Amino acid sequence: MAEILTKTSFVSSWHGNKNQKLQRASMVPKACSFNAGLRTFPSLKMKSQFLRSSSFSSEFHGKKPLFRVNRSIPKRINSQISVSAAPKMTLRIGKVQKWWEKGHQPNMREVTSAQDLVDSLLNAGDKLVIVDFFSPGCGGCKALHPKICQFAEMNPDVEFLQVNYEEHKSMCYSLNVHVLPFFRFYRGAHGRLCSFSCTNATIKKFRDALAKHTPDRCSLEPTKGLEEKELIALSENRDLDFTYTPKPSQPVLTPANEESVTEAAPPLPSKERTLITAWR
Repeated sequence: MAEILTKTSFVSSWHGNKNQKLQRASMVPKACSFNAGLRTFPSLKMKSQFLRSSSFSSEFHGKKPLFRVNRSIPKRINSQISVSAAPKMTLRIGKVQKWWEKGHQPNMREVTSAQDLVDSLLNAGDKLVIVDFFSPGCGGCKALHPKICQFAEMNPDVEFLQVNYEEHKSMCYSLNVHVLPFFRFYRGAHGRLCSFSCTNATIKKFRDALAKHTPDRCSLEPTKGLEEKELIALSENRDLDFTYTPKPSQPVLTPANEESVTEAAPPLPSKERTLITAWR
């Protein structure tokens, strides 16, 4: 009987020790699970501490490891990003540049009034002046604008005056401008040299006129600017704040009767004409 009891106690103690060993082994995490858990740690410092303490059988003794994660780090990072990004957002807010203002050169300027146009032509002296009539809604004017800026850059001695048709419709009617884009060349005592309309397809017309009239010229006579009939038309336009006193007409003696003849004033341009714009 005693022999049977000792055998049963030995068997039970053996099974108990075996169950405790299995329980301790089950409580220790596997190597693969710890390698997968390394990806979830937020900092490299914690990963290094975890790797140094990877002797699970000697340090954990069957207990589950407890890790504390500092959750204030992401908030600190987010706050730094929000503060540094604020000045960049404010730099993007600004005035939108219009297409006829892009690529402007120092010798390019927009006309503000009829008086400004007349004074600019009279004060230019013998310098070549090109008056560019455009409209913000004209596709041909927008397509041609970059090339006009290139011509202005290559010819710094030439003055380019821009006239916005939408802001100065009444003045353009008085100057008999009804096609866009439209250009007029002026120089010193010669006054108007040429006037024409062109697009990207006919840009050769502008290039040839610029090459023809660019060479320097000197004249002793006063600068002419706009023609007499154009000045009269501007002064008679009630929409414009412009005054002009016509010059007294000089009598012309004919060989037959030597009677004085005054030159008749040409008819004023009609304001009912439609505007023609080029889109090529």
